[in-house]
Amino acid sequence: MQIQYYDILPVLKPYIRSICTMDCGGDADTSHIRVLPDTCAEIFINYTPAPVAIIGNELYKGSIVSFRTNKPVDVQMRKGAGCIAICFHPGMAYRFFKIPFHLLSNTTTSLTDLWSTSAAALEDLVVHAGNNKSRVALLQQYLLQQLGKVDDNPQIKYCLQQVQLSKGLISLITLTKNIGISQRHLARQFQQFVGLSPREYLRVSRFIYSLEHLSNHAADSLTQVAYRSGYYDQAHFIRDYKQYTGFTPGEVLRNNNIQY
Repeated sequence: MQIQYYDILPVLKPYIRSICTMDCGGDADTSHIRVLPDTCAEIFINYTPAPVAIIGNELYKGSIVSFRTNKPVDVQMRKGAGCIAICFHPGMAYRFFKIPFHLLSNTTTSLTDLWSTSAAALEDLVVHAGNNKSRVALLQQYLLQQLGKVDDNPQIKYCLQQVQLSKGLISLITLTKNIGISQRHLARQFQQFVGLSPREYLRVSRFIYSLEHLSNHAADSLTQVAYRSGYYDQAHFIRDYKQYTGFTPGEVLRNNNIQY
């Protein structure tokens, strides 16, 4: 499979983590890949007649949005498939979708179900754009139009920034104290805009950053990696890996079919 990354417009950079094209040539489907949860939403705009992928056990023929909240998912790209993948930063996709995110958590949803008739029109423009550079430019202009329809939520934005800066180690008490609202009110906002409770978002974020430590310090013991990542002990570290990957930390390191 060929993957090509593209520059993101400066105004979209606070919201979009990456934009790439994915082309699956050859005569066979790709191998199954286990994609780990990263609290991100990702749009896949199909520009070929071939189905996009098998996700879980379901075949998706058209453009889709994947909400990888806190569960892993198995993905297999289909032969002949071609799509543009737009991955949002954790928690930052709410500016582009009007549905409360707790209803979308851990789902793969047809883009038409979220953007209605505009999704079909957009897909048609992408198919006939001629080349991938033009397709990416067209999609970014569309996202710019959507961006202006919904305001930022300053409390959510602040919390997400603090979680990122602390690598998931800031406490929930500190977050609510700093923004001056109750834990219950913050939980409602997180469910609406992120799709998780603040506590679960912190836990998944800590796990995500632990993957960096696991990869960068493979020679260390699991206990050392666990402490580097902010876990109290190895038991909690292994528990999170089994929940979020289906494997132990050692198995994650040795498995070439896991994407993170």
